[in-house]
Amino acid sequence: MCGLFGHYSSRSVENAAALQSRFLAAQRALHHRGPDDSGLETFLVKRNADISPGSLSLGHTRLSIIDLSSGGHQPMHSGDERYTIVFNGEIYNYRELRAELTSAGYAFRTDSDTEVLLAAWAHWGVSGLRRLKGMFAFAVYDRQDESLTLVRDAFGIKPLFYSLDEASLSFASEVPALLKLLPSTPELDLQQAYDYLVYGRYDDQARTFYKGVAHLLPGHWLRVDLKTLHTSDPERWWWPSIEERTDLSFEDAAAQLREMFLNSVRLHLRSDVPLGAALSGGLDSSAVVCAMRHLEPEMPIHTFTYVARGSAVDEERWADIVNQHVGAIAHKVVVEPQELVEHLDDMIQAQGEPFGSTSIYAQYRVLKAAREAGITVTLDGQGADELLAGYDGYPSDAVHSLLDRHRYLEVFRFLKRWAKWPGRGNRRAFVMLMQVLVPGALRGLAYRTTGRTPTPSWLNVEYLSGLGVRLRPPNKRKSLRDAQRRRLVGALRESLTGHGLASLLRHGDRNSMRWSVESRVPFLTIEMAEFLLSLPEPYLLGPDGQTKRIFRAAMRGIVPDELLDRRDKIGFQTPEQEWLRDQSKEIDQWLSAAESMPFLNVSESRRQVERILRDETIFKTQAWTLINFCRWARQ
Repeated sequence: MCGLFGHYSSRSVENAAALQSRFLAAQRALHHRGPDDSGLETFLVKRNADISPGSLSLGHTRLSIIDLSSGGHQPMHSGDERYTIVFNGEIYNYRELRAELTSAGYAFRTDSDTEVLLAAWAHWGVSGLRRLKGMFAFAVYDRQDESLTLVRDAFGIKPLFYSLDEASLSFASEVPALLKLLPSTPELDLQQAYDYLVYGRYDDQARTFYKGVAHLLPGHWLRVDLKTLHTSDPERWWWPSIEERTDLSFEDAAAQLREMFLNSVRLHLRSDVPLGAALSGGLDSSAVVCAMRHLEPEMPIHTFTYVARGSAVDEERWADIVNQHVGAIAHKVVVEPQELVEHLDDMIQAQGEPFGSTSIYAQYRVLKAAREAGITVTLDGQGADELLAGYDGYPSDAVHSLLDRHRYLEVFRFLKRWAKWPGRGNRRAFVMLMQVLVPGALRGLAYRTTGRTPTPSWLNVEYLSGLGVRLRPPNKRKSLRDAQRRRLVGALRESLTGHGLASLLRHGDRNSMRWSVESRVPFLTIEMAEFLLSLPEPYLLGPDGQTKRIFRAAMRGIVPDELLDRRDKIGFQTPEQEWLRDQSKEIDQWLSAAESMPFLNVSESRRQVERILRDETIFKTQAWTLINFCRWARQ
């Protein structure tokens, strides 16, 4: 895996020495993403005859995974010198693409996937992106038309941030590196801060915590004309259809899914360095590990598991079943509360922006353990819940689909069965039904009756309102016409392409890159997503409320039945309240950063955190968001 950055300026007055210093600072900020090699090149960009040339610099740091030789050095130029690329990611089907491009007349000098990607761009352009099986963010400079194109993979597995004004463009793999390229640190985006602190929302839109710094959204590309600095609006290159297909029986669909998943894992095992797997004990990561053994009977498999011994969220025994089944070399990470304090600043710095819970710390430690064991690549089960109706099954969306189809009796039959699964219950089933039946205009009132308010006492709402901050829940995507009668898969598509998966992929990318480990996610392929989103909804969420129904059938014979049939799966969690209660003195100190933020009420912020840690409020995540935000702001 790698880090990339770039800067274009049309200002002839920019100090060359100052710019070079900023480039080197950005490169150092990305060293952890690519400790094996680095490159930096500058190009003069021809503009109109009466205007001085602009200057484009492209930089890169490399973590060598495929073709460990110097042949993978970046920036990389095409054979005809027209294109130059900096690329972060892996193209797993690069060998197949290389054979196709060779037949089309392209010659290759290296065995790197970067060179294949560059030739694919030269040959197909944007239309070739769907052919890529992998994760990627890249920038391509075209000398012929003096343009720069930024591209991000379909799911946003790899990050890309940019900042643009009337005379310059800067971009980078991570926000801290991008900030090094800017002449001054941007102001805090108060709307993003509000959405995060009150609703826990982040990474689900183009805006970041910094004004003027944006994500390039998943499945989008952006072209900049360097002669004029005219920028097109980001364009979506992938948007999956959710039209239902009716030509496959459940059994045939399960067989096809089994083949797709095994083929994806097979491609994700391509590596010239040692690899292992992150194993939580849940179905998704267990399926990845078991598929690895199914495909490679003799390969040593290292697994890395966070265990919360003595806690209600401990999954150790399920991980043990998988390790024994595949004969894995098991590595277990046990975390003591004080260790969170020791690593907190480093983890916050690695993440770059605030994040949602201390479960991120467990992942941080698992990937640290992988690196310490000499493993450079790990496979992960991320994305399966958003593809297969995981978690609790998106029940309100399933109910909405049934109502669209006028299957009223099935609604009550489904909710009754859904409620019988552990951790659900009739009360939650009733809430799910009300989410569908209550008109949108009344939802804000219903939201307030639960005790949660858009204007909590620990916020200075007058200050925020005076600066134009919208004090209401963030806008959700409007239901699209093709999602009527297909509400469940419509919600899955939204999770895959916007709210939901984006933050989880950010956590995984930054945590893995902090330790110079490449984290691969074999569930997230365009082929598999388009296939699953086309299936009848009961194939995904069973009429009895069973989540991931078709995947459980597909993995029968590969994953132990005990795991496929378990009913008590909990989401990946840490004993957050217990950890934080043990650190009350440190937390009080961390919250003191609120004194420098006029939109936070310091005393009320402290009282809110204390109430949560005493278990006197149901909104437990708000303790961490306040703590994390204050600590991030202080950094």
